[in-house]
Amino acid sequence: MTVPAAETNRYKALVEHIFFDEAYGAYGPSKIDLPFAREDLERAAAELGLKLPKNLGDVIYSIRYRVPMPERVLATQPEGMEWIVEGAGRALYRFRLVPINRILPNPNLVTIKIPDATPAIIGSYTLNDEQALLAKVRYNRLIDTFLGLTAYSLQNHLRTTVKGVGQIEIDEVYVGVDRHGVQYVLPVQAKGGSDQLSVVQSKQDIACCAEKFPGLVCRSISTQFMGDDRIAMFELAVEEDQVRIVEERHYRLVAGDVPPDELAAYRRRL
Repeated sequence: MTVPAAETNRYKALVEHIFFDEAYGAYGPSKIDLPFAREDLERAAAELGLKLPKNLGDVIYSIRYRVPMPERVLATQPEGMEWIVEGAGRALYRFRLVPINRILPNPNLVTIKIPDATPAIIGSYTLNDEQALLAKVRYNRLIDTFLGLTAYSLQNHLRTTVKGVGQIEIDEVYVGVDRHGVQYVLPVQAKGGSDQLSVVQSKQDIACCAEKFPGLVCRSISTQFMGDDRIAMFELAVEEDQVRIVEERHYRLVAGDVPPDELAAYRRRL
């Protein structure tokens, strides 16, 4: 989803005002953690004479996933570091300076072809890229293929609260079982179009599963549309407060059978 330019400018103005204004604690060279509340967006809008967005949450979501931080904020980032916005409780957030941590598909990875089992009617009526991606992953059992276990969709767009984080939304939650009987909870983050996979969301998903499903093994999954109808899938884990890629695979859904020579090539890579 692309944010209109007018909205982008308004969102950036609000975020920049909160980041630098002394009333909010203000940025300083030695600071790496700047807390603020959702209600501060209302105060910033009044002080700047801007019309308040109807959905305040969209300001935070856009800065996290869709648009870059304001230029003045980016200018304060030391080399190799970046500012992110984390949840810090119910309607509470914080700017936090962290090492740059991008989750991007490896362009040199091989692509695995899978016969497309998505019902045609689903493709005709999906309303956005994220919804279409989640549907393709679900109907083609790509979670099962990627992880090598049997997985079942438990809930779409799970909205809940996590202690110390606040309200979060997980795009889709699966539960699964492997051949040894071990059971898993699998939070899935999906991004389409120009949206970027987020380390913030991945950390929140993992924290949520630890709190809500303590008896299950959590394996965090992120998936993204690539060019040429490819789907990138990642398994992610938190190590030393950073989100790391455990596994990455690229799939292309194809009509009909996979050619015999390509199937033979897959066998040789076993």
